[in-house]
Amino acid sequence: MQKPWLKSYPPSVPEEIDPNEFSSVANIFDTSIEKFGDLPAYTNFGKTISYSDVDNYTAQLGAYLKNELGLEKGDRVAVMMPNLLQNPIAIFAILRAGLVVVNTNPLYTARELKHQLNDSGAKAIIIVENFAHVLEEVIDETGIENVITTKMGDLLSPLKGFIINTVVKHVKKMVPAFHLKDPVNFKQALKLGAQHRFQTVPTDHDDIAFLQYTGGTTGLSKGAVLTNRNMVANMLQASAWINDFIGDKKGTIITALPLYHIFSLTANCLTFMRYGWCNYLITNPRDINGFVKELKATQFEVLTGVNTLFNGLLNHPDFKNIDWSKFAFALGGGMAVQRGVAERWKEVTGTTLIEAYGLTETSPAACMNPMDLKEFNGKIGLPISSTEVTIQDDDWNELPIGEQGEICIRGPQVMRGYWQRAKETSNVLSNDGWLHTGDVGFMDEDGFVQIVDRKKDMILVSGFNVFPNEVEEVIADHPGVVEVGVIGKPDEHSGEAVMAIVVKSDESLTEQALRDFCREGLTSYKVPKSIVFTDELPKTNVGKILRRELRDKYITGT
Repeated sequence: MQKPWLKSYPPSVPEEIDPNEFSSVANIFDTSIEKFGDLPAYTNFGKTISYSDVDNYTAQLGAYLKNELGLEKGDRVAVMMPNLLQNPIAIFAILRAGLVVVNTNPLYTARELKHQLNDSGAKAIIIVENFAHVLEEVIDETGIENVITTKMGDLLSPLKGFIINTVVKHVKKMVPAFHLKDPVNFKQALKLGAQHRFQTVPTDHDDIAFLQYTGGTTGLSKGAVLTNRNMVANMLQASAWINDFIGDKKGTIITALPLYHIFSLTANCLTFMRYGWCNYLITNPRDINGFVKELKATQFEVLTGVNTLFNGLLNHPDFKNIDWSKFAFALGGGMAVQRGVAERWKEVTGTTLIEAYGLTETSPAACMNPMDLKEFNGKIGLPISSTEVTIQDDDWNELPIGEQGEICIRGPQVMRGYWQRAKETSNVLSNDGWLHTGDVGFMDEDGFVQIVDRKKDMILVSGFNVFPNEVEEVIADHPGVVEVGVIGKPDEHSGEAVMAIVVKSDESLTEQALRDFCREGLTSYKVPKSIVFTDELPKTNVGKILRRELRDKYITGT
C-alpha cells in the first residue's frame, strides 16, 4: 500500500519502532525504577512520592495479591478509583504480580459494575470507599472473592490523611454507608505484603496486561484485550513522537483525565514514566476552580486533555494568570478538538494545542500531529511509527487519497480482540489485521488524516450526509455559546433534520440569532432546524459529549 504520510514525517521520528525492546509493561516499570530512583513520580493532594516509593509500595501490594490472596498469573483484578496515589500503585502492583488490570469507572451504576466484573471474571477489586456501596449491591452476583478498600487520604501524611478522610466522609458526606464481608484496607494490605519477599513475575508480549472496557454507547461495554505487546508498542510509538521535545529533561505532566481512561493511562502514566517525569494527579478536574488554583501553584511543562476540559479551563477568569513560561505542549485527544478552542489556547498559553487520535482498541495512539506544528490544522495528524492507515468503503475496499470513508488502522498497538466476543471482534478486525474504527475521514496528499465524524452519528438530511462535528464546530465559534451537542431528529419532509442542544453564556442569545449565525458557515441543509438551550450537556467522565443521551432525552423521551 502507499504510505503518503512518510514524506511529512518529522526527520527525527523513526518509521518503525521495535516492540521487542521490552518484554512487558512491568519490564519497563522495573527499568524506570532502576534509572530514576529518588526522582518524584506522583503528586496528589500536596504529597509527592518518588519512583523508589512506588517500587516499595507496588512490591508490597503485589506480594499481598500473590502470596496472601493466592492470585495466579493471568487472574483479573479490578481497580475502581479516581486519580489518587493509590491508583498507579494498584496498576503497577497488579502488573508486577503477573495479573491483569481491569480499569473500572468509579461512577458506574450497580448494573454497569456487575456487568464488567462478571464479563471480565475479576477475582478481586481495589476500590475507594466512596463507591463501595455500589459494589455492595452486586458483589454477591459476581465472582469477586477479595475486596481491598481505600480512603482518599490513605497515602498522605498521617495528619493530612486524617483531615481529608474526615472531611470527605463526615463533612462532605461523600462516603455512603456500606457493608462488605471482610474487606481489607489498602494500608493493611501493604503491611501484610511487606512480610513477603517479592520479585516481579515474568510476563511476555502475549500476556494480557489490561482489559480496557469500551463501547457503552450501544448496549453493554466490551473489554478490549490489550496485551503487553500492544501497550509496550504504543509507549514506544508515543516516545518516538515526543522524544525531541522531552529528551533527557525532567518535568511534570498534569494528569487530569482519569487513569482508568486509556488516553491518560498510556500517554501520562506509562509513557512519561519512561522519561522519569512526575505525574501531577488531579482527583476532580470537574472542579474547575480548584483545578485552576492547583495549576497556578504548580510548575508544569505538559498537559493532556479533551476539548471540553480545555474549553472549561479557558472559560475560567483566572486561567490567563497561570505561568506558562516553561510550558512545552498540550496534547488533545479523546474527541475532536474544536478550532475555536485551539485558537484561544494558543492566544492564552503561547503554545499550539497538538491534536492526536486513537481508540481504546489501539492502546490508544494511532495518529498524531507533528510536535513542532505552528498552527492548529484541524487534522488528527499522521500515522505514528509502525502504523498504517487506510480509508475504506463499506465493503472494506481501500479508497483513493482524498475520498471519505472509514478510517482503518493496522499496527502492533491494535488490540487482540474483544474479551470473549468473537463475533464483535470479527466485525471490526479483518483477517489481515485492519481495525475498522467506525470513524469517517479522509487522508490528504501529504498523509494527514482528517476525521469527519462517527459513522453512527451521521445525520441523513434529504439524502445528504451531515456530520455533527462540523455543525458543532460552527456553533461553538459563536461568542455566546459555551458548549453544543448536535444530533439528528426525525423529520417527515427530509427524513432527518439537524438538532442542536446548546449551553449559552449570553442569555440574550436567541434561536433565530444562532440560526442566522450558522447560515454564514453552513449550507442550508446543515443549519439546525431546531435549537434547544440547556444548562449542561451529558458527558462521560473524561468530557466527551454523550450524543446517545441527547437522543434519548430529546428524541425518544427516555
